[in-house]
Amino acid sequence: MTALARCLNEEAAAIAAAVHRLKNHEVEAALGLLNRCAEQRAKLVVTGVGKSGIVARKIAATFSSVGLMSIYLNPLDALHGDLGVIDVEDVILLLSNSGETQELLQILPHFKRRGMQQIALVGRVHSSLARGCDVVLDASVDREVCPLNLAPTASTAVAMAIGDALAAVWMERRGVSLDDFALNHPAGTLGKKLTLTAADLMVPVARLQPLTSCATLGDVISHLTADGVGACWISQRGDSRRIHGLITDGDLRRALQRHGAEQWSRLTAADMMTVDPITIFSSILAKEAVQLMEQNRRKAIGVLPVVDKQERMEGLLRLHDLVQAGLA
Repeated sequence: MTALARCLNEEAAAIAAAVHRLKNHEVEAALGLLNRCAEQRAKLVVTGVGKSGIVARKIAATFSSVGLMSIYLNPLDALHGDLGVIDVEDVILLLSNSGETQELLQILPHFKRRGMQQIALVGRVHSSLARGCDVVLDASVDREVCPLNLAPTASTAVAMAIGDALAAVWMERRGVSLDDFALNHPAGTLGKKLTLTAADLMVPVARLQPLTSCATLGDVISHLTADGVGACWISQRGDSRRIHGLITDGDLRRALQRHGAEQWSRLTAADMMTVDPITIFSSILAKEAVQLMEQNRRKAIGVLPVVDKQERMEGLLRLHDLVQAGLA
């Protein structure tokens, strides 16, 4: 076994041992406070110093990402004005391996004075910090992975693992769904798949002046190249907002192939367009548009007209836009 593998095994063993050290009633009490926090639209305020502060930031970020409003509070800044960000209904999670971190012990009375409840995530359950908090979670380890038994290694891994586990169980009990998760991750692939609609990615109709079916080849080429959209739409006679046909670069090439060069000067949009193309509503999820294009791969559909409930044109959704958004 390599030295690296040995260290990883030691950290994994420290996390496994935490399962037996944690008291179920304390865990349930902590989860109860987190749930109350969510129901009252309050915040989880996580604080710590040094390496525990870094873990605290990560725990706060995790809870915020799964739907429980959470912030990291620097205890030194809190003592110099940042206590103003907290509210009486907020729950405080304090991290300290020793349980004797002076900055946390100095700020603890101010939390109590405001009537806020505190959860201690500590490496010593009989420490001053643990005695001063309402709920105590045991994050102790037998020794650090560091050969000097000094650098926070196993202890920080255990604290972070407990924070992750609390977040996971809270999500499970709150019934956090994929849609809920996506709302807080709009830039991620999952978020985009669950939130982006055709309306978000389409080229708006304001950029797309329609053609009539009698438009010349020159008109079509001009429209295809003028705005860089790569497609133009043909409006219905008597209703300039309803689509009658669609012309893409591919439609143009195929029309030129079907007709001899001597006929090109007589070609009109009616000779080139796809009549009554497949359309989608602006509210459809962009990922469903991708699926529709894939289902019609043989037809080489790379552009979908976007319409409203009254079948009026709202824009064009291109495969290019879906690819750029990371959905295709």
